[in-house]
Amino acid sequence: MPAINRELADFLRRARSKQDPRRAGLPTDARVRRVPGLRREEVALLAGVSTDYYARLEQGRRIVPSPAVIDALARALHLDPAGRSHLEDLIGVGSTESPRGRTRGAVPAVQRIRPGVQQLLDNLDTVPVLVLGRGSHALAANRLARALLADFEQMPARERNYARWILLDPGARELFVDWDQQARAAVESLRLEFGAHPNDRTLTELIDDLRTQSPEFDQWWNEHRVYQRTYGTKRLRHPVVGDLSIDYETLTLPGDKETTMFLYSTEPHSPSQRALNLLASWSLSPASIRHAPPT
Repeated sequence: MPAINRELADFLRRARSKQDPRRAGLPTDARVRRVPGLRREEVALLAGVSTDYYARLEQGRRIVPSPAVIDALARALHLDPAGRSHLEDLIGVGSTESPRGRTRGAVPAVQRIRPGVQQLLDNLDTVPVLVLGRGSHALAANRLARALLADFEQMPARERNYARWILLDPGARELFVDWDQQARAAVESLRLEFGAHPNDRTLTELIDDLRTQSPEFDQWWNEHRVYQRTYGTKRLRHPVVGDLSIDYETLTLPGDKETTMFLYSTEPHSPSQRALNLLASWSLSPASIRHAPPT
């Protein structure tokens, strides 16, 4: 008997439940809706497949839809690019490394950044830069990023993880004015990555830890929402320089798609830029060594 793809089943069921039947343009009928969102037969109608075919897919049966059917399902469920990519990963067509083709419990090679990348980070004195690897593991940060966020290098190796830090460290809750939004984004980014690497033992252990230690993580994880971090804004209440709003852009390093560089900046001539400049000066002073921000 074929194994059940429970992740796919859960994702499709939750995506269907979030849809507004009125937005879908479906004809109204007299039946009472007992659950939110679209019915299975309505998703099938919108995607142009049989109700039985969609039902088997949502049950997690091991079937592989064609690219045209995946396109139709993504449209029917109004999936954004991250959701579409997650759907492909769960089905097993999102990459050349299918989830079914990897060894269960595999431990990937330890990630390290190239010396040239570290040299680049160290030379960027006025721009905070953080480099994350698989599973949000903090691979490197320059001086200003350590002063702005946290000094991951001073943490035990197992705790050098952005998602673990933002969800479990009380200092992170105090640092982010919009903590709920930022922490949820971290969870949804892990959800997206887990779909692509369901058999990564290190990632699975991180998720298990967070599910037991963070009620918010467990709640947000069960919602099965996914998010691709590309750019955005974070609002901080920094213990040294006070409130500031900081934008970020992400870059993927050529030749290493699993390593992402986050570059932070502020609006020119703004109070936030003045605060960041002050933090840059402070982080160069001897006082910054004696009185590092409690994050």
